[in-house]
Amino acid sequence: MGGSRKHVVMLPFMAQGHFIPFLALAKQIQQRTGCTITIVNTPLNIQYLTSTIAKDSSISSPSESEIRLVALPFNSVDHGLPPNTENTEALSTPQIASLFRSSRSLEPAFCRLISDITVQEGRPPVCIVSDVLMAWANEAAKAVGTVNISFTTGGAYGTAAYMSIWLNLPHRSLGGGIKEEFSLPGFPDSCRFHISQLLPFIRAADGTDEWSRIFQPQLSLSLASSGWLCNTAEEMEPQGLEILRKGSLDKEVVKRVIGVVMETSAKGEDMRKKAVEIGELMRAAVKEEGGHKGSSVQAMDDFLSTLCS
Repeated sequence: MGGSRKHVVMLPFMAQGHFIPFLALAKQIQQRTGCTITIVNTPLNIQYLTSTIAKDSSISSPSESEIRLVALPFNSVDHGLPPNTENTEALSTPQIASLFRSSRSLEPAFCRLISDITVQEGRPPVCIVSDVLMAWANEAAKAVGTVNISFTTGGAYGTAAYMSIWLNLPHRSLGGGIKEEFSLPGFPDSCRFHISQLLPFIRAADGTDEWSRIFQPQLSLSLASSGWLCNTAEEMEPQGLEILRKGSLDKEVVKRVIGVVMETSAKGEDMRKKAVEIGELMRAAVKEEGGHKGSSVQAMDDFLSTLCS
């Protein structure tokens, strides 16, 4: 017999700057909807989240709260990292690249966890909210018939620019040289960027380098999620949100995703129902006095309103 509470599983990337927005979102969803929230990560990062929750008077202790923390097996040494290293803190750029690669090793245990929740509760989680850098969670969601929402912990404009740069490498000329000034696909032509604005490892990216091999597959896969959450507000970044909503960073991927969700088959109809259910859940989570919506779920609310109309 399944439990009466809906269940949301959250998977942040292994960095403290990502944990805080995820925890803030988890609090909003749990406190305003009564959902069970499970945040998943590596053992040392779960210890960090446990201590963070313990210091937060607005959250019950992990043993009492409906915000649960689950650690997945992880050994940093197996991935060429220093012992007991499970997040980006104090890592060099090459070591951070190793951490990115190692995150994929969590996938088998994460899939087993989602499967176990589905069996124990008699239904899959209502959704999985995964970091945009952990987009492989899409596959875990599909395996149990639920939806995955990508959460970018940065602002909309910066996220759109970052994705456009990595997916298109617009600073590279057709001959492989570097342009001093360039525009970004998906952005207005009047938006011009200079090579000096790029970090050295982005400036050096040519599509065959290590960072391109890390970011391009994950960012492309994140566009195949059922929706996006962005850590911003409409009033602050209307242009950035509009760029993300238009899907102009990779139109063909977005078209294929919407086609899968909206198809008339039984699978498509089930996904549509789940999208409606998530929309109701998140709208309830962000109602504030005066009817204002919380910034961290604005993008998903807009997506679901359009999808289900």
